[in-house]
Amino acid sequence: MFLAGINHGPVVAGVIGAQKPQYDIWGNTVNVASRMDSCGQLNRIQVTEETANLLTDAGYELECRGPTYVKGKGTLTTYFVRTPFDTKSEISK
Repeated sequence: MFLAGINHGPVVAGVIGAQKPQYDIWGNTVNVASRMDSCGQLNRIQVTEETANLLTDAGYELECRGPTYVKGKGTLTTYFVRTPFDTKSEISK
């Protein structure tokens, strides 16, 4: 089982830490992707409306989840990416 969320947009990237350097990314894009993950459904990939538009243009099938409360962002229209693993019982949950 998994939870997955995807968003796209600008980020700030860099290396932090002197003793044990680590590469990381920051920004609103990252925060919204994290929220797509945390408020998603098991075994579904949840995306923002803007990302859904890009994926649709690229040939992916999406299912509108509808208005979804996203902490720190309010209510956003979100979508699920359709995959070969989706079943009617999982989709109806």
